[in-house]
Amino acid sequence: MERRKVIKNLAAALPALWLSKAMANSSMLNSFDNNALIAKGPFKPTWDSLKAYQTPDWFRDAKFGIWAHWGPQCQPERGDWYARKTYIEGSDQYKFHIQKYGHPSKFGFKDVINEWKAEQWDPEAIVSLYKRAGAQYFFALANHHDNFDLYNSKYHKWNSVKLGPKKDIIGGWAKAAKANGMKFGVSVHAAHAWTWYETAQKADATGPLAGVSYDGNFTKAQGKGTWWEGLDPQDLYAQNHPLSADSSDTEKIHKQWDWINGASVPSKAFCNNFLNRTIDLLDTYEPDLIYFDDTALPLWPVSDAGLKIAAHMYNKSIQKHGKLNAVLFGKILTPEQQQCMVWDIERGQSNKIEPLPWQTDTCIGKWHYDRRIFDNHKYKSAKTVVQTLVDVVSKNGNLLLNVPLRGDGSMDSDERLVVEEITGWMDINKEAIFGTRPWMVFGEGPAMETAAPLSAQGFNEGKGKPFGAQDIRFTTKGNALYAIVYGWPKDGKVIIKSLGRNAPNGNIKQLSKVELLGNDNSLTFEKNDAALVVQLPEQKTKYVYAITLKLS
Repeated sequence: MERRKVIKNLAAALPALWLSKAMANSSMLNSFDNNALIAKGPFKPTWDSLKAYQTPDWFRDAKFGIWAHWGPQCQPERGDWYARKTYIEGSDQYKFHIQKYGHPSKFGFKDVINEWKAEQWDPEAIVSLYKRAGAQYFFALANHHDNFDLYNSKYHKWNSVKLGPKKDIIGGWAKAAKANGMKFGVSVHAAHAWTWYETAQKADATGPLAGVSYDGNFTKAQGKGTWWEGLDPQDLYAQNHPLSADSSDTEKIHKQWDWINGASVPSKAFCNNFLNRTIDLLDTYEPDLIYFDDTALPLWPVSDAGLKIAAHMYNKSIQKHGKLNAVLFGKILTPEQQQCMVWDIERGQSNKIEPLPWQTDTCIGKWHYDRRIFDNHKYKSAKTVVQTLVDVVSKNGNLLLNVPLRGDGSMDSDERLVVEEITGWMDINKEAIFGTRPWMVFGEGPAMETAAPLSAQGFNEGKGKPFGAQDIRFTTKGNALYAIVYGWPKDGKVIIKSLGRNAPNGNIKQLSKVELLGNDNSLTFEKNDAALVVQLPEQKTKYVYAITLKLS
């Protein structure tokens, strides 16, 4: 989740000729038969076949989902990529780990997993809270780059049913989502464990344990007499291979995310295991959505595992529903690949109405729980979340919001306040969000002029001019046009230039009524050549950072 500015588009990263040959010639891919059978149906594991995908209407109507990006890396409550950075000498997590647990040559991330018990986890209470906040779908972390499965995995002994909390985390989340009438999604990140854990192969360069290997090189034989006796750490760390090129530069992984620039290429066995685990996850828990933290698809272009997973999920959905109801997300997609799945933008937004549905995923804090954000009251505000949601929806997108849980599975009080305020805003304004479609233009106002471009898979949120009362976003549903205004003007007059008589889109016939959601009275308005001018009532509504005018 932390690749910031450095990943390049796959089409630019790989020479076009090589890529076209790889797509045409399966012998260039790490292709194989596997124990999990790919479901029969119209979709085949090729890009050409997947281009027949069409985003289901339920997803286009849903607009808002909430994500529990929660697993054993939340146990230390020290932020993102803990299982990698524990093994980076001098890093924040390394220093914290030594103070809390001991040196990673003796107590590594495998041992953090053993500490994680999830004793306060109540999936029904959490998911029902998110439902009240307007979330139409719920996402749960199925595994992260730490390679630990949070479900009863048939193909991976390092899972939450056998170890740690000894609970079927995905099973619990799935049950709660179904009970609350929500679509259920899983996020899968483990394809990158191969290179992500390479820091665990190393050792300190200085200090009393200089040269003593971290536990990333441990073998099954070394577990005799320990809590993990009988388990093979290599099944978790996957480090029985040479390091990637320039691995002394721990930031190089970002430039190697597409399995280029000298990245160590995963073995057939690793790819086959990932494929089997993911097919097992889909077949057992039947999620409606799956999110991959990968460029295009997992292990592409060195393996066709991701193509097989996509074809399997789409075909299974058709078998179950009689039509394609599934949603699969990928990042940094070429135009061809955007036809095959839903484009996901991490911590950022498109700056135009996209022709195909898309999603932004972001977080109110860090992806994994960080106690310091709570202690310093640094979460995103409900205002920021709501304004982001409105902007995304106006451009044909959905918002997936992560609310990180503490290691024990509970939600802290600051997070709860954010969710409750989102609930309050939704109670008034939800009709302008759910089931809507973009208008002819997505909006107007000064913020559009300073919008930051996307960087790699996203990362442009918060980089433009803050929204103000002159910034407006539009959505439509039926005969209604909604104008969502980012603030209450000082003079109480909303000026909508896009609806002036001389504006290209301003000729709306039979505009007979303007309402302010949350207020029972119709508003007075005047239409001139330059703008539609709406007079707001004297009494302000709640949540003035995003007020909704309904034009009938």
